[in-house]
Amino acid sequence: MTSKLPVSPLAPKKTPRLPKLAGVRLATAATGSRYQGRDDLMLMHFAPTTTMAGVFTRSLMPSAAVDLSRLHMTNSRGRAAALVVNAGNANAFTGAAGAKAAMDMAQGAAAALVCKPAQVYVASTGVIGEDLPTEPLLDGINTIARRFAAKPRAGFTGHNDHKAWLAAARAMMTTDTFPKLAWQTARLGGKTVMLNGIAKGSGMIAPDMATMLAFVVTDAAIPARVLQSLLAQANETSFNAITVDGDTSTSDTCLLFATGVHALGGAPLRSANDKRLAGFKKALHALMQDLAVQTVSDGEGASKLMVIDIAGAEDDAAARRIGLCVGNSPLVKTAVAGEDANWGRIVMAVGRSGELAERDRLAIDIGGVPVARRGRAVKGYDEKPVARHMRGHRIEIKISVGAQGGKGKGRARIWASDLTHGYISINADYRS
Repeated sequence: MTSKLPVSPLAPKKTPRLPKLAGVRLATAATGSRYQGRDDLMLMHFAPTTTMAGVFTRSLMPSAAVDLSRLHMTNSRGRAAALVVNAGNANAFTGAAGAKAAMDMAQGAAAALVCKPAQVYVASTGVIGEDLPTEPLLDGINTIARRFAAKPRAGFTGHNDHKAWLAAARAMMTTDTFPKLAWQTARLGGKTVMLNGIAKGSGMIAPDMATMLAFVVTDAAIPARVLQSLLAQANETSFNAITVDGDTSTSDTCLLFATGVHALGGAPLRSANDKRLAGFKKALHALMQDLAVQTVSDGEGASKLMVIDIAGAEDDAAARRIGLCVGNSPLVKTAVAGEDANWGRIVMAVGRSGELAERDRLAIDIGGVPVARRGRAVKGYDEKPVARHMRGHRIEIKISVGAQGGKGKGRARIWASDLTHGYISINADYRS
């Protein structure tokens, strides 16, 4: 199934226009491996100076692409030459045949681009449990490589304009209703560096690593070890803070590539805590949060985005778990979908989380309106303004759980989608 659904009502009003970014070129192809009449393969080729970092699904049933990319990240010591992505088939739960297919994709890209197979990363998304036919994908890889070679003088300054980035984001889509793109700039070592990112995902999304697929590229020069720390930190408050349905995909992959075009100069970067990285860290967090919110805003059948702020928890990790319990609750999600100001379901979800929370200190606001205080409804509570807020597309919920006698300082923000009949319809028909 490829999405023929109307664009999510939560989609950005305008598709971001990504600028050119030095040190990478990218293109797409229609292979017909699953979809007809659309591009379903994306290839990125990186400058020889490129380093990378990655976070992957925590599922115990990872796809062959995840296994291979993890292995290559270790074996190459964080060096990168290429990324190849296919949509329509997740190449997950496919045994030895799946492992061979993933390796064939990496070796095919390495041969076409004249690079080391261990520096090629692979990602697949789509249906689980079906063998992945590689012949059409290899043909597509060779087609793209010939396109790159046709303009050798362009090197790594061509094939990377907005149209290329948009095509890449579209080629990864399955049940997505809109392509997800974001960009930022930052000052690093007295120079302006670029960050471009694309993502896909609309279902089987829970924060046990990242989102379905997300790829961020910067033209900065950052060592792989430092890049890994930066990515892990940004991931916690972005892709690890969204949920659509509480299910973790076999294929979750988020990779960060630094092409190294803009060398830092001065002392080498040895830690993510280097003060020179402050602006870059801020830009990376903003970009990844942007992509993460776009992803949850495209939740299958979603009509509303819940923004859940937790305060007063034992620590930030506990606050995050409480927020996810609220965001994943079918009762909370359906109440939001039905525009029902049933705040009792929020109380239930907080209590079910298993984290420290004091009933007689619990405070809940919905849409800025105080709803509950000191273990009961606010005296004289008027539901009308809350009901009006529930009719909007963005539902803001603030909860203070009063842990540790009201001294808890743990905070977290979680983004979640509602649950509508559309989610059932999409997933009941996914393979057709």
